[in-house]
Amino acid sequence: MNVKRIVAKTSREAMRQLREVLGPDAVILSNRAVDGGVEVLAIPAEDIAAMAPPVVDMPTATATPAAAQRPREAVADVQSEPLPEVTFKRRLVERVALPSQDGAQLAKSVISEIKMMQSRLENQLADLAWRDLPGRDPSGATLMRDMLAAGFSATLARELLDSLPRGEERSDAEQAQVWMRNTLMKRLQVMQNETDMLDAGGVFALMGPTGSGKTTTTAKLAARFVVRHGAGKLALLTTDSYRIGGHEQLRIYGKILGVTVHAVRDAADLRIALKELRNKHTVLIDTVGMSQRDQAVAEQVEMLCQAEHPIKRLLLLNATSHGDTLDEVVRAYQSRGLDGCILSKVDEAASLGPALDCAIRHQLNVHYLATGQRVPEDLHLANRQYLIHRAFKTRTLSSPWQLDDSELAFALSGQPTQHRESAVSHG
Repeated sequence: MNVKRIVAKTSREAMRQLREVLGPDAVILSNRAVDGGVEVLAIPAEDIAAMAPPVVDMPTATATPAAAQRPREAVADVQSEPLPEVTFKRRLVERVALPSQDGAQLAKSVISEIKMMQSRLENQLADLAWRDLPGRDPSGATLMRDMLAAGFSATLARELLDSLPRGEERSDAEQAQVWMRNTLMKRLQVMQNETDMLDAGGVFALMGPTGSGKTTTTAKLAARFVVRHGAGKLALLTTDSYRIGGHEQLRIYGKILGVTVHAVRDAADLRIALKELRNKHTVLIDTVGMSQRDQAVAEQVEMLCQAEHPIKRLLLLNATSHGDTLDEVVRAYQSRGLDGCILSKVDEAASLGPALDCAIRHQLNVHYLATGQRVPEDLHLANRQYLIHRAFKTRTLSSPWQLDDSELAFALSGQPTQHRESAVSHG
């Protein structure tokens, strides 16, 4: 048996080395604290499979009744036995020795037992790692607490914690916070100058779920184009033929700006309209709003892709939405790529963390911030420094969502546990 011994300073480092040496399916035999860190003993998953002897065929009909009855009694004894972790090895040997089990079922059973044992041990290591974080790494704990309190995801917070520079900066919570904000600003992509966008022109489609502010934002963008190039160089299209009077709001804005508004129903109408409007400098398309879980979202994306004309797709992200909801929205509309996003309802959002987190993780270029209903005043160019500052400024100690240090360790140690147990139960 090839037993591998790994010693590292922390449990997380030991787990990382274990996966690199033996792979993600390695079986952990034991873990304990030693001088200078943590010791983990593990073996490759292949060694467990090699331990199982060949399955013996069932006794023939000539066997005595007593001999034929013994395997059934053994099965009953094993099934009625409790399931503490300390009995895992003994139960594994007993189940392998039973001739009444089919080979494929036996293999599944052994693999399930191994995965469950591995999951529990990994959960214990993760729990120890996160509970020890505040005392072992105060600056790292502060980073995690501030990011979670600001609405950023645990996934992004862990990424930053893993890349937090070691040395003097790691022992200083204030310097760690400065590093965290600078790193978030570097990773957040924003449109530096709208001049190129306004002067280059083209066809732009504003997409997003119902109520994300597409029509109002389309009117705000239209006003900016009109100021720079005049009403004669701009055209507005709408695909909203579902709502009663859905296109009337855009027609009102178009009448105020002196811009023509056309309604299209499908890909054929869109191709004809774009062909007729090819002399326009800029065309803005206000698409119909629908749930990100609606299958028609894919049809809408395909309609824009089949227009025989390059269309730049901008996604409206409602800053008041939950992070998981924003994640679903991006995944639904990103099937054929996105050219950027606009954060809407920024003035109504209690925290910008979830929206910024989604833009950073999905590498979306933030073009504008929509902060109200006024046209065109309430549309602003995205600014990295303002967005990151605003995300952490809104954090208040009186918030019911605020975590203290002890709750932080408990929450972080539990999140990977739930994920892995779910994976095991569905495996």
